[in-house]
Amino acid sequence: MLKESALKSTEGTKLFHHTIVKRPGTTYVNGLTTSDLGKPILEKAFEQHDAYIEALKKCGTEVTVLPSNDQFPDSTFVEDTAVLTPEFAVISNPGAESRNGEIQDMEPAIKSFYDKIYYIKAPGTLDGGDILQAEDHFYIGISERTNQEGAEQLKQILESENYKATIVPLQKFFHLKTGIAYLGNQTIVAAGEFVDHPDFNSYKKIIVPQEEEYAANCIQVNDYVIIPAGYPQTKQKIEEAGYQTIEVDTSEFRKLDGGLSCLSLRF
Repeated sequence: MLKESALKSTEGTKLFHHTIVKRPGTTYVNGLTTSDLGKPILEKAFEQHDAYIEALKKCGTEVTVLPSNDQFPDSTFVEDTAVLTPEFAVISNPGAESRNGEIQDMEPAIKSFYDKIYYIKAPGTLDGGDILQAEDHFYIGISERTNQEGAEQLKQILESENYKATIVPLQKFFHLKTGIAYLGNQTIVAAGEFVDHPDFNSYKKIIVPQEEEYAANCIQVNDYVIIPAGYPQTKQKIEEAGYQTIEVDTSEFRKLDGGLSCLSLRF
């Protein structure tokens, strides 16, 4: 479980008390991508990352900022390295070979907060971007980065800790959370294949228009929903559902298939 020093700051009603982020390095522009949006502009990425950290602070979290590591261009996307719950952490086994070593930097940071840690072991692969938590229920996406073996390992770990787990094979999205977010109150933001997906039919839905699909990757952090800048229809729908929003520009992270959830671990 969370160590005593971390637990002391969890008194109160906040859902998230800590966040971990990692600075983009100078090699960030060489990261993996499936997009055709061009190379990231490094200085702009640094500015956007600063704004992201400020948004997390505004949401009331204590932000741990890890230094960049140029050996791993994609390592600013820390979400893929772990799955965190109030009771335990799971160190993942990222599916891209060039990203697998990122867990070496993340493990000490996670150990500083957690006493109880599990590991996804090869041949299982798992990216944290494929894991969506909705209260006591986890949805585990099978994608190009998370395989059946990795999903089954995580499911077994979660169920042994009295959580529910459902494995969701993806059809089109890169990661599960590319197209869906949980905002609390049994409400999801859904795009594309998740709008009518049977696994999510029990939730209230905020439907993202096709032209704003990228905005489905938003994050609820305590009293706010952080959303990517430039998606007015989705912003309006979320606010009409009763949520306060904070907009953060993520254009330079989108170029490497990254979104708001990818850039932090929240616990």
